[in-house]
Amino acid sequence: MGIGFRAYVTSENGDGTYSGRITERSTDDLPAGEVLIRVRYSSLNYKDALSASGNKGVTKKYPHTPGIDAAGEVAKCTDGSFREGDMVIVTGYDLGMNTPGGFGEYIRVPSAWVLPLPAGLTMKESMSIGTAGLTAALCADGLLHMGLRGGQIAVTGATGGVGSIALSILAAEGFSPCAVTGKPELEPFLRSIGAASVISSADFTAGSEKPLMKPMWDGGIDVLGGNALASMLKSVKYGGAVSCCGLALSPELPLNVFPFILRGVSLIGIDSVECPKDRRIKAWSRLGGKWKPAGLNELTAETDLGGLDEKIKAMLTGRAAGRTVIKL
Repeated sequence: MGIGFRAYVTSENGDGTYSGRITERSTDDLPAGEVLIRVRYSSLNYKDALSASGNKGVTKKYPHTPGIDAAGEVAKCTDGSFREGDMVIVTGYDLGMNTPGGFGEYIRVPSAWVLPLPAGLTMKESMSIGTAGLTAALCADGLLHMGLRGGQIAVTGATGGVGSIALSILAAEGFSPCAVTGKPELEPFLRSIGAASVISSADFTAGSEKPLMKPMWDGGIDVLGGNALASMLKSVKYGGAVSCCGLALSPELPLNVFPFILRGVSLIGIDSVECPKDRRIKAWSRLGGKWKPAGLNELTAETDLGGLDEKIKAMLTGRAAGRTVIKL
């Protein structure tokens, strides 16, 4: 007999709009998988906000429970990979996209998706970091892999989940991160989490109509795509590198080949959804150690399932900053 639990479920309304509400469900309704997890914390990511608002590019079928991150305790494991009571996390793969996600008190997933709770992190801290932090860590690792050590690194979307954690990681690695933002009023917040300097989005992209811009940055981390990524690539110094992980502004890239063939700039594509397990474990180990974001509590707001609607709207309208964890 299944276990009853609460979940935030998004459904399509008769007029074609979408809305979410807290619904009673049963573990019998969950898909097949080797590991049943009692979720204690989840987090809100941009992809969750899209899923919760009916974006068919993220979630194909509704009703649906979003939540691409989850931390909790193993309730049952059928293949021996984990024991009952083990503290674990799940991020990425199909969780919260077309598989019921962390905005429910239980999830059932394949054991290959599950990692032990990283050393040095509580369950809440792991979700304060979440997919956004994992992505930021992979972006930073990409720059290090290309040989970058120190220097100025531009970070777009700096007040968001990926950007804010990236600033902290880069500062910990001895870089001088520059926060690119359209929210100048949040400069004190950005500096408190690691930004060495702050530049407005308008100033960052000024002159982007040119084939190349003045070389300003040793490297960059971009979450926006579109003209923001093009401007970054055009203004990176010779031999620099840019990690690209998002398309919040646009999936298009209005660019010529000049940055690549005249300045030797490298563009690194970052994906945290299907990232191999060994790379995940390495990144999470760092996130629980040297790369654990400074001021993580100050970076994080907490809500419950009842407060999700407000947080989702804030994220979709660009009013969110830092990270939001959901306590279940």
